[in-house]
Amino acid sequence: MFSLGQENIPTSPASTKGPVKYGELIVLGCNGSLPNGDKGRRKSRFALCRRNKANGVKPSTVHTSCTPQAAKAISNKEQHSISYTLSRAQTVVVEYTHDSNTDMFQIGRSTENPIDFVVTDTMPGGQSHTDGQTIQSTISRFACRIICQRNPPYSARIYAAGFDSSKNIFLGEKAAKWRMQDGQMDALTTNGVLVMHPRHGFSQDSKPGLWREISVCGNVFTLRETRSAQQRGKMVDSESNELVDGSLIDLCGATLLWRTAEGLALTPTVKHLEALRQELNAGRPQCPVGFNTLAFPSLRRKDTLDEKQPWAYMRCGHVHGYHGWGGRRDPVVEAECQERECPMCRARGPYVPLWLGCEAGFYVDAEPPTHAFVPCGHVCSEKTTAYWSQIPLPHGTHAFHAACPFCIQPLNGEAGAVRLIFQSPLD
Repeated sequence: MFSLGQENIPTSPASTKGPVKYGELIVLGCNGSLPNGDKGRRKSRFALCRRNKANGVKPSTVHTSCTPQAAKAISNKEQHSISYTLSRAQTVVVEYTHDSNTDMFQIGRSTENPIDFVVTDTMPGGQSHTDGQTIQSTISRFACRIICQRNPPYSARIYAAGFDSSKNIFLGEKAAKWRMQDGQMDALTTNGVLVMHPRHGFSQDSKPGLWREISVCGNVFTLRETRSAQQRGKMVDSESNELVDGSLIDLCGATLLWRTAEGLALTPTVKHLEALRQELNAGRPQCPVGFNTLAFPSLRRKDTLDEKQPWAYMRCGHVHGYHGWGGRRDPVVEAECQERECPMCRARGPYVPLWLGCEAGFYVDAEPPTHAFVPCGHVCSEKTTAYWSQIPLPHGTHAFHAACPFCIQPLNGEAGAVRLIFQSPLD
């Protein structure tokens, strides 16, 4: 088997040439790139690197009444501030000052300048809303911000809500908000920012953690009854908003995976995935019906059905070439069809084309692609399917279900994945 080249693994983010990389955010449901291609700040993954000049901010003065200073803080385009509207008569304004030790990165649906990473709703099957449909998006325009320490250990912390073009965050009367014991204010955003930290890192031994909600000030809470309920959950003092390798961030419409620079150094590279693909094809798997040789298409052609494309019966895992008996001869029609009977074992279930998982950041190990998610047919290592099959991803305003990380199609079947059974050539 291939071993990952140790010489490519940096000991720390600082040891790599070029800017220090804190980590990367990868959008779930994008198998290597956005459906319409990566463009500018709208792409399937975003690297957070140390900025030439620190742009982090930290809270300073609190104005509890509408004083001229509070009004000035809100109107000053150079001054970051958060306004908490308690009633028509009272707004608490918290001024933020420059922090030379941190870098701030902002994520949201808005394409305005303060947003570093533009995220739009991800649809199951890798579809995306066209621009005209983003009006109904549940992702906040200024969804969240991540503050990274500029010096080792380069910790990254997440906060709900981002500053707009006027460097303000406005929390209206309807937002859940409260005063803390130290006099500072805190709040939750409309649809909330949820975070799940895995246990035992992001590796073969990982286990999902519990989903929590992160407040505007970075405090951790249990989930509300529904995403936009007025009543906040209970504060969880024992947990923090610091991201770890494999943390998931849900913005109510898109889920992002955080990978640290150290974690990424240990994941398989695209080159390694390509080598695994070539090794699989070198085994010349055959269709047990047509006896034709099957081959996984190159990673670049990951969305185009190929005549040598392997197909599989998702109940049993038997791999075939495309064959159109049962009155159907069109692969496109076939992909829509839910049930087919396997000629090898008579098990009935979905019959779908197999696609290699191309986004290396989702892999928990560098083992060969032996298993497929059910029912979408994305193929990766056994441990990777086992890990993602256990994770309940937020869906809508109060539901959770496991989904394939490569296309976010909900998983079905008890295991959510199936071991593939390839037939070797008879010669």
